[in-house]
Amino acid sequence: MEPVKDQSLPLSHNKPARMTSRGLYAAASYMASAVLLVIFNKAALSSYGFPNANVITFLQLVCSCLILYAMRYWKLISFTEGELQSSSNNPATIVSLKTLAQTLPLGLAYLLYMIVTMESVRGVNVPMYTTLRRTTVAFTMILEYLLTGQRHSRFVICSIGIIIGGAVIAGARDLAFDASSYSVVFLANITTAVYFTSIARIGKSSGLNSFGLMWCNGIISGPILLIWSSIRGDITTTLNFPYLYDHGFQAVLLLSCLLAFSINYYVFLNTTINSALTHTICGNMKDLFLIGFGWLIFGGLPFDLLNVAGQSLGFVGSALYAFCKLKGI
Repeated sequence: MEPVKDQSLPLSHNKPARMTSRGLYAAASYMASAVLLVIFNKAALSSYGFPNANVITFLQLVCSCLILYAMRYWKLISFTEGELQSSSNNPATIVSLKTLAQTLPLGLAYLLYMIVTMESVRGVNVPMYTTLRRTTVAFTMILEYLLTGQRHSRFVICSIGIIIGGAVIAGARDLAFDASSYSVVFLANITTAVYFTSIARIGKSSGLNSFGLMWCNGIISGPILLIWSSIRGDITTTLNFPYLYDHGFQAVLLLSCLLAFSINYYVFLNTTINSALTHTICGNMKDLFLIGFGWLIFGGLPFDLLNVAGQSLGFVGSALYAFCKLKGI
């Protein structure tokens, strides 16, 4: 098979780079997948009242590994930039133990990121969820500097300040709504920043491409999550869930799993082609569609001029960042 040469995972550079057409594709694809994934996760956890976010995360990991294994078995993809790492199709030996050990920190960061992010959706309405999640950019910028030495121009820093300011304004009248739920969202912001800023560094040292890293995440995180869910009694609760055999609920779960595979791939692609911070900004820019769908499907905040002003300010900041990235400022 032809080597997949466009899936390498470079380290971040200190010089700002102009976004390429491939970078635009990765960013747009991620945003589309992210909007749909949040909608279906929210439907499963809130509309159907499914109590176990861990189980959904585990099913997403299993689905991802099955798709990756099938694609590799039929030689549609490889897990490395060059030739296949092993000619074996045994799931236990596709990736060496040494490589798994190298990707262990990323796998654990991914597991924590997925669990906390899933839980953060449950107790917060979609409009406020997207508002609070925008503060992730601050955590990402700090961690990107600490881990890779990435510095940003004054224009980029100004755009991020506008985004955070918009988030504060948009949520000013609702921050006392549910302190515990909002704390989970902020924890999700931290774990998201850690996960995104770890991808490029560990991906480069391991020699794996986006598909290979996704495989290692599943192999490492899946068994841990299964054991944890069993100890908590989540498996028993799931088997007794009243909508388990409801076709609507099953369709929501299936689409959630397929979208999770899609978004995981585009997370790696977008983060490594562009940067962790650019990827985080993409999450902010998708909010316009997510807020609209959230209000239409799930309801949420009543119309509030202050909230609209804050949301609009956040979009202006995201647009300014996109302009800086496109111009290489």
